[in-house]
Amino acid sequence: MAFDVVGKIEKLFETQQVSDKFKKREFILLIQEGQYPQYIKFQATQDRCNLLDSFNEGDDIAVTFDLRGRPYDKGGETIYFTNLEAWRIQQAAAYQPQAQAPQYGAAPSTPAPTPSAPTSTPAPTTPTENIASSGDDVTDDLPF
Repeated sequence: MAFDVVGKIEKLFETQQVSDKFKKREFILLIQEGQYPQYIKFQATQDRCNLLDSFNEGDDIAVTFDLRGRPYDKGGETIYFTNLEAWRIQQAAAYQPQAQAPQYGAAPSTPAPTPSAPTSTPAPTTPTENIASSGDDVTDDLPF
């Protein structure tokens, strides 16, 4: 599932060669959300590290990303990691929201449907309506 967010590049880090087959580049995006600014760390991996080459700190960008998470067993204790994996980065001015990708912090693009005719809902049942018909002193039908 993809998500979109728009913000300002606060910090760009250099590409890190983690292993022979894996490299990553991290960056911090400043998002003005509510009263307090949010500093969110993203990463681009492999060939996508180059997506950040045309941007500088202070640039307004739109980032499309995936949530990634995985467990890691460290000496019998499981630690969970979560990454925000950036896979599309563009100038904020050129950003066009995708219909299938919700934008972080955005209001819904279409209003909630309103019923055209009043609907009736069934009246809630009371515990006495669930008494067994065999005359038992059962006050409910829960199995426990």
